[in-house]
Amino acid sequence: MTTSISLDGVRGKRAIGTGAPCYVIAEMSANHGGSIEQAEAVVRAAAQAGADAVKLQTYTPDTLTIPCDNEFFRIQGTLWAGKTLYELYREAFTPWEWQPRLKALANDLGLDCFSTPFDPTAVDFLEEMGVPCHKIASFENVDIPLLQKIAATGKPVVMSTGMASLAEIDEAVQTLRSAGCSDMVLLKCTSAYPAPAEEANLRTIPHLAATFGCPAGLSDHTMGTAVPIAAVSLGACVVEKHFTLSRAASGPDSAFSMEPDEFRAMVEGIRTAEAALGSICFELTEKQRNSLAFRRSLFVVADVKAGDTFGPHNVRSIRPGHGLHTRHLPDVLGRTAAHDIARGTPLTWNHIGA
Repeated sequence: MTTSISLDGVRGKRAIGTGAPCYVIAEMSANHGGSIEQAEAVVRAAAQAGADAVKLQTYTPDTLTIPCDNEFFRIQGTLWAGKTLYELYREAFTPWEWQPRLKALANDLGLDCFSTPFDPTAVDFLEEMGVPCHKIASFENVDIPLLQKIAATGKPVVMSTGMASLAEIDEAVQTLRSAGCSDMVLLKCTSAYPAPAEEANLRTIPHLAATFGCPAGLSDHTMGTAVPIAAVSLGACVVEKHFTLSRAASGPDSAFSMEPDEFRAMVEGIRTAEAALGSICFELTEKQRNSLAFRRSLFVVADVKAGDTFGPHNVRSIRPGHGLHTRHLPDVLGRTAAHDIARGTPLTWNHIGA
């Protein structure tokens, strides 16, 4: 099993996977609001909020669909109900001419910057831009020719698995590997916007890693920080969240995106969870050593004269832990005191006579 991959990012080569810090991605999506200045503000806010990377989307409405308003192209039952696909993507797309500028800004701020290509021309564009990896969206994980094109770049791939059956994930993974991709991360994803926490099914994350022999993580559309932090405790090595300056904005994705303060709290929670996971350990920590004195042990709880018999009335297992181990209580009861012993004295073998 491949437990980690290597990403050649802005900070040099870094491992993503077992034993490495969780790689946290801020997904800009449509939260630029059609303004390059707002897009740059999103990048700066992501850096300040503790992201490792900012992710873009590289498409135009014409590379995704066609302008058509029949029943097949009109959206129903989601946040964007009533719009056609073309109308949604025309509103949401990130102009390609912005993307090198946004990548340069992100890199200057210490962030990796990459994107989701949605057609072969976007792959070529991103390769010219020098992205460190490629993201495959849930809706594109069944586009076999696109997967082959992405894999042929030889770059690491991060693929969301939303809506895909186990067989479809297997086909996508085998397609990527046979076409030249040796490093990949699979992300558990629930493709609902927003997604209810009870549909997150986070136990799928370690199953993905074990089944496909690669690192696994979470592309999360739930609200709040609980689900991604829980995912890290289950082994998620990547967390991706939509990121916005404000949910009050009227963009297509703002309603289910994280604001900067929330994102920062999530990153802090992830780092705390990582620290808490630690390793398998039964050794005493320094803090625990200081608490040893407060364990139970055998104490004399009533004044004893030499020759008195030890019994429940004058010897008990109590705190603190300075006396004989409690396992010796049966050996002590019925024996006699070797000399006078004051109440509150930790019992030792020297106190015990015949």
